[in-house]
Amino acid sequence: MDARRRPAATAAAAAAAPADAQPRARPAAAVAAAEAADAELVLRAPNLRVVAAAMVAFLAPFSYLAFVHYPLDAALRRSILICGAMSLGGFVVVLRLVPVAARYLLRRGMWGKDINKRGLPMGEIRVPEALGIVVGIVYLVIAILFQHFNFTADSMWLVEYNAALASVCFMVLLGFIDDVLDVPWRVKLLLPTIAALPLLMAYAGGTSISIPKPLTSYVGVAVLELGSLYKLFMLLLAVFCTNSINIHAGLNGLEVGQTVIISAAVLIHNVMRIGSSTDIEAQQAHAFSIYLVLPFLTTSLALLAFNWYPSSVFVGDTYTYFAGMALAVVGILGHFSETLLLFFLPEVLNFLCSVPQLFKFVPCPRHRLPRFDPHTGLLTGTKDGNLVNIFLRIFGRCTERTLCIRLLIFQALSCLFCFWLRYMITGWYK
Repeated sequence: MDARRRPAATAAAAAAAPADAQPRARPAAAVAAAEAADAELVLRAPNLRVVAAAMVAFLAPFSYLAFVHYPLDAALRRSILICGAMSLGGFVVVLRLVPVAARYLLRRGMWGKDINKRGLPMGEIRVPEALGIVVGIVYLVIAILFQHFNFTADSMWLVEYNAALASVCFMVLLGFIDDVLDVPWRVKLLLPTIAALPLLMAYAGGTSISIPKPLTSYVGVAVLELGSLYKLFMLLLAVFCTNSINIHAGLNGLEVGQTVIISAAVLIHNVMRIGSSTDIEAQQAHAFSIYLVLPFLTTSLALLAFNWYPSSVFVGDTYTYFAGMALAVVGILGHFSETLLLFFLPEVLNFLCSVPQLFKFVPCPRHRLPRFDPHTGLLTGTKDGNLVNIFLRIFGRCTERTLCIRLLIFQALSCLFCFWLRYMITGWYK
């Protein structure tokens, strides 16, 4: 094979260049700015104790159910093990890349100050923003590489799998654009609509829903075909999931923490449905969901190590949009959208409480955060209609870390309530 030839113009330019020519030096101002950003970067060591506790609490039940309790197919267990190994590799990669990306983002002026620490020395630190870009990229790489070990070229799931990844990739891009440009709220609602298009166009699954048994006699049919309305529901679910996580935020660790809990609940739900179902297609749908949510959980845990109180990085809209779209995708393609909405119960309540302000029925400030007292270190709830302030008004003033833990406990209890409710109505509801 002939070697590639250098273009004539490039060769001529190279010949005309002086023999002792040196690469162009960076401008002194750029060097000084980079050095100043590096000197100002305050990035504490990742909080691996919190992450290790969360990993044991969430992955241990899933592992027990998948490899001990249920007699899953050997091929499925092999695929889960491969996905788990790759996901743990992604966890390590995110831990290594976050400090590197934080330094570059700080150099480019993508930083913010922690409003809930205003008046303290920590409140004057420039915290790098949009670190969700690291998790999104690593997640996509893992999910793409996993295809080599699990899907054949003629797999019926391959088209939808790649469409799901395209939607997630689109959402990461649009979320990062939002972090850079700070687009208006009305435009934020359109971003998930655009990102969901690949999934909607490639979706080839069923478009019917099972009518609850108590309502069958009133509707007249046990299965109702929705057609295009089902795809509209898919679109609305994607829009809700992305924006609901984005508005249930404002505390160190809250955005990542809530998505970690929801994704752990989704993992456990999937393996329980696989173990209790005899429908092959349903089992494949839930296995498909496991392959997508497992790397999401581990990479998010790595980001949580840096975002836990006191946070040394901010996840940005890049992460909240990416997380919402990833969870919406696994719920849609796993065919458990009703259960997913139950897992999102705190986000649903937060959205309902936020409606008057979001739709401008009452004044809505830019940041609906509680008031921070630098003398006591406590947060006080305001009249803003979100769960962060409602919890403070109900349970009283507390520190940011305590408030975040309370909200995450509420998230976990909501997921447990979902499992209990499904157990109680199984056989009666559907």
